Amino acid sequence: MSGLAVTAVERVLDILEAFQTSQKPLSLTDLAEVAGIPKSSCHAIVATLIARGYLYSLTRPRALYPTRRMYDIARDIHEKDPFVERMMPLLERLRDSSRETVILGKQQGDAVIYLQVVESPHSIRYSAKPGEFKPLHSSAIGKALMGSLKEPELRTALKSLDLKAATPATLTDREALVEDILDSRRRGYFLTRGENVPDVWAVSAFLTVNAQTLAVAIAGPRHRMETSVAEAAQLLLATCSFISRQWSRG
Repeated sequence: MSGLAVTAVERVLDILEAFQTSQKPLSLTDLAEVAGIPKSSCHAIVATLIARGYLYSLTRPRALYPTRRMYDIARDIHEKDPFVERMMPLLERLRDSSRETVILGKQQGDAVIYLQVVESPHSIRYSAKPGEFKPLHSSAIGKALMGSLKEPELRTALKSLDLKAATPATLTDREALVEDILDSRRRGYFLTRGENVPDVWAVSAFLTVNAQTLAVAIAGPRHRMETSVAEAAQLLLATCSFISRQWSRG
């Protein structure tokens, strides 16, 4: 794909995210400014989106706003996600039993991508969105995914990672991180203690479905999680085991 094509795709996404950020109709000038796109390029993209039914125009004030078309398409696609569709009831059940936020993720490149997030009912909770990227070395899901590797593969994988400190608690020493992951694998689950987000603890585990390695995590504020890690781990492992058995039966 050419650089020009990639830029065009990025600009369409920038326009959609600009509406998400503003949460109100925007004039063409304002839209170009929020999206960081030259007005002439923005005008051409907007014209196409209007013609395809993704945007509509208002006359007073003269502004633009997305129609429901994008939402309906995204919903239809998401509902047929090969993993989320079957796992969602179990993830929700795990959220209900743990009372903390539950995350499903997998590795994409040198990062973790969240596939689904089922947020805790508590007002103070860990919040995230599907599609967000997190570091492999500092996130609970990342640790679990790395923990699925054999030790030589794990050491090789870590050589290419930039172990930036997301928080003061992030493990940035490669040998210390290897030992942490290996100890966690022997224990059966993985932990982060404020290593990716300050004062957020998480417990995670990996599983394989359809030859894909995924990971599930339970995350919440330290003041709740540090006294319930063992219980959360037990619930998590039972859920992962059930998912694996369910998939093996087809």
